[in-house]
Amino acid sequence: MPNSVLPPVYNISLLIWMKKNLFSTWYNILLTFISILFLYWISSSLIHWSFNQAQWEVIEVNLRLFFVGRYPINLLWRAWLSLGIIITLSGFSWGIIYCKIKLFNTATLSLLSLLTVFFFLLAIPVSTQSSLLLLGLLILLIISSWEGQKLGQKFNALKTWLGLIWLSTFFVVLWILQGGLFFQTVRLDDLSGLILTLLTAIISITLSFPFGVLLALGRQSDLLVIRWLSIAYIEIIRGLPLIGILFMVQVMLPLILPMEVRLDRVIRAIAGLTFFSSAYLAENIRGGLQSVPKGQIEAAKALGFNTIFVSTLIVLPQALKAVIPTIVGQFISLFKDTSLLAIVGLVDLLGISQSILANPKFIGRYAEVYLFIAVIYWVFCYLMSLASRQLEQKLSTSKT
Repeated sequence: MPNSVLPPVYNISLLIWMKKNLFSTWYNILLTFISILFLYWISSSLIHWSFNQAQWEVIEVNLRLFFVGRYPINLLWRAWLSLGIIITLSGFSWGIIYCKIKLFNTATLSLLSLLTVFFFLLAIPVSTQSSLLLLGLLILLIISSWEGQKLGQKFNALKTWLGLIWLSTFFVVLWILQGGLFFQTVRLDDLSGLILTLLTAIISITLSFPFGVLLALGRQSDLLVIRWLSIAYIEIIRGLPLIGILFMVQVMLPLILPMEVRLDRVIRAIAGLTFFSSAYLAENIRGGLQSVPKGQIEAAKALGFNTIFVSTLIVLPQALKAVIPTIVGQFISLFKDTSLLAIVGLVDLLGISQSILANPKFIGRYAEVYLFIAVIYWVFCYLMSLASRQLEQKLSTSKT
């Protein structure tokens, strides 16, 4: 079989690229200058406001409230311990996944990076103790990455176990934060701030994905009862606003449960987010199912595969791969939708921001507070988008 010939690679200089894309015609030149002036006006105004008018004391004073809310101060070591576990496992996962890539070229580069981040941490408006803890977590990330790289080179099968390890770690972190056994118990309804936002988002995403897959398969089922029940659920839920569903689960879910069962408000909110997101995920996954050629399904059945094996081994892997961007887009939307929890009485990241702004000392500091939480939301959404692109590249079968 002849070797495939790769297309030629052309190196285009910056000046040629600018002439071709920005200054090719008179109206492109005009649009380029207008865009530059507009960006200059926006950036200069934002920089002037940030350094001369904004009062960032509201962020510095309430930084702990943004991240852990009203979590007991004497139990904050649990939050640091949980963050350390997550950082360590992230480093191990990074090293295991990219075990064939040299993560740190030289010790000098690592040292310079460490010093740069150290001075950055000192600039963050936190106490010296917190800065040192953050620096320690950074060192822990680097060490765990090195160790994970060594383990990944020795045991290639570790990559397949990362998902199960992360799932187990989630329950361990939840146990540490909430308590139980020999730990002091903290009620779920007492969690607030970024911790509550991440908790509800992670659990809702984890639960809505399998429900969405089952609904998508049910909508294409040959059994009329299953198909029509799936269609009814998807169309009804998609026709209702999320805030309405959140109010319904807060009020109606306790009415249909036995008297002795009393769910926390956080659990009811997670149920509402899961119900809502699974319906949208079902339609996204159904689009992927329709992209799989029917000839593959017929060939698998001709080879003796039953319906379950055809779906799990042939159809779903191809369907999910085709709709990774839309699935991750729904996950990002679900993460941002957790901001609606503040309307149903839960103090999430947006709710704690409203509580801070209700303080007479910080009246009128809306721009600083909302800009800060917008950056937090953007960071997590961008990380999900980045992970999606990495997953697409890893699963891509095309060679360029």
